[in-house]
Amino acid sequence: MACALGIEGSANKIGVGIIKDGQVLANVRKTYITPPGEGFLPKETAKHHREQILSLIKSALKEANLNSSDLDVICYTKGPGMAPPLLVGAIVARTLSLLWSKPLIGVNHCIGHIEMGRLITGAHNPIVLYVSGGNTQVIAYSNKRYRIFGETIDIAVGNCLDRFARIIKLSNDPSPGYNIEQLAKKGKQFIKLPYVVKGMDVSFSGILSHIEEIADPSKKRSKRKKPDEPEAPEYTKADMCYSLQETIFAMLVEITERAMAHCDSNEVLIVGGVGCNERLQEMMAVMCEERNGKLFAIDERYCIDNGLMIAHAGAEMFRSGAHMNFSDSFVTQRYRTDEVLVTWRSD
Repeated sequence: MACALGIEGSANKIGVGIIKDGQVLANVRKTYITPPGEGFLPKETAKHHREQILSLIKSALKEANLNSSDLDVICYTKGPGMAPPLLVGAIVARTLSLLWSKPLIGVNHCIGHIEMGRLITGAHNPIVLYVSGGNTQVIAYSNKRYRIFGETIDIAVGNCLDRFARIIKLSNDPSPGYNIEQLAKKGKQFIKLPYVVKGMDVSFSGILSHIEEIADPSKKRSKRKKPDEPEAPEYTKADMCYSLQETIFAMLVEITERAMAHCDSNEVLIVGGVGCNERLQEMMAVMCEERNGKLFAIDERYCIDNGLMIAHAGAEMFRSGAHMNFSDSFVTQRYRTDEVLVTWRSD
């Protein structure tokens, strides 16, 4: 094993983590939070990351009680993600690699989530549900690749939740998804929403459009009310949050269960920022129990984007002999999970 420093900055969180021989030494991060009703834009997010990253590196080294000479490799998120924030992490990682004369490893963001989840939970070879603001995938490992069994065909589940939070003006602190989760606990009426599962794939954009019209009737395409049409029922924000969660999480449970059946697996691992949602974990646990399976989930320290997951995945790659030429240390917004050759697993 190696002592690795990892930098993650693919979206609105900038994080630095240090791991040595599988032991967590440091995991620090900062989140760029915008006012209610606003998302985070690439340029402003990158500015936030530039302002925070050096102090985070110092804090991580201090927390780990290490000097730069103790590190074996510098790791950074190569993609996928937003280009300007990704570039902040890549440029700083390249600079540290040159200053400290350390090898450099670019890590796939999704692979980082998966390997972090496997390390923390001890899951051996689970079906992975990767749910975040930018990605929604059902994944299974086979023959040196993490194979994508199903995914969203439009927007990610986290993006759907975040955009709905903006529609109803929920706070972005600590995160839109967390605030939806808390409000959903107060919901009493279930609103029937579109349920869009197409084979192993899912779609969330139509659900979002439908519930946006319920939240704001002025957005309806057909404004004219028919004479015999009943008055639309009134729903609270809590009802809408509750109904949205129940519907989209049921879709995710369905395709995950189908992947379990196909792969004859009895383990499920949930990773990614949305994986912190306790209601999603609860629904998935019920399904696993019915199949005599087991659910593995992690808390917000490791579920939400963090530098530690990049450090760990990079250390695994480095240990298996992976190396990166300096000329290849770029970033890419589109970096598929199944593009990565998994050299560190022998099963």
